[in-house]
Amino acid sequence: MRKCVIIMNPASGKKRKIDNYKDFYDISRKYGYDTEIIFTKAKHDATRIVKELDNDVDLVISAGGDGTLNEIVTGNSERLKKLMLADLPMGTTNDVGKMYGLNKSVYQNLEKILMGKPKKIDVCYINNSPFIYVACLGDYIDMAYNTPRELKKKYGKIAYIMYGLKQLRNKINRYDIRYKVNGKTYEGKYSFIFITNSSRVAGVSDIYYDVKLDDNRFEVALADIKTKKDMLKMLVLVSTIDVKDIPGITYYRTDSFDIEFLTGPRTSWCIDGEEYRTDAKKFHFEVEQNMTMLMPNERIKKLFQYEDEN
Repeated sequence: MRKCVIIMNPASGKKRKIDNYKDFYDISRKYGYDTEIIFTKAKHDATRIVKELDNDVDLVISAGGDGTLNEIVTGNSERLKKLMLADLPMGTTNDVGKMYGLNKSVYQNLEKILMGKPKKIDVCYINNSPFIYVACLGDYIDMAYNTPRELKKKYGKIAYIMYGLKQLRNKINRYDIRYKVNGKTYEGKYSFIFITNSSRVAGVSDIYYDVKLDDNRFEVALADIKTKKDMLKMLVLVSTIDVKDIPGITYYRTDSFDIEFLTGPRTSWCIDGEEYRTDAKKFHFEVEQNMTMLMPNERIKKLFQYEDEN
């Protein structure tokens, strides 16, 4: 039988009851996998575990939130022999899993994954650190990583709103930046910066209608929002039309992006829902198609430009 390792973060998401871990083994065996479950105990455990796995592992499943998947991708990026990955969403927001077409049923999702197809996927990097779907910066972005875990486990996604309401302030910070994209250099003042390789961010689906996960490119959205009123208006538009069509957003699709902060930043980047701490003022973004993800069949035609199994 093929060998599968499920790396499970028991602290992810709203508190849920797993009736019987035996079901994970039984479902995996049904699809030809002999499975081991390894539980994380601390931050960065998933990265360490993936780096230490034997080369004969056929599949590594991330059972946690988007941050857990990021840790597993990070560990895999540091291996000479990359392992095939899959995402079993068990977090609070689960942007990646929902983009892939997965739902709230852990066992149904596991079956969908194991019936899926291996696909080469684009992995983005910020200063050589990988992220699977989003790197963003701006006011209130810290809700993703600063909302207390106790609130998230008790209230789920509502916890972010509860925390965010406490952080509201009259002034929105704006940053003077210089950036280079597609061979040209620009300067401007922006309050929010989003680098994404996803059709779903922060619980909002279809922010871009034509994202492909195997086109060796990512999306850049720079927004200059001056007031809370403008921010709320922008949030309404994001949920109704494609981001690149919203007035006030500067948009690019590219394979390389360089940005230098001439002022600030006053907050950290948020990378796949987790804080990315650094004192750097210059950032280089790039993309590599260097990993394979076992993808549920439901969204393959929508998310990939090449339908054949890689």
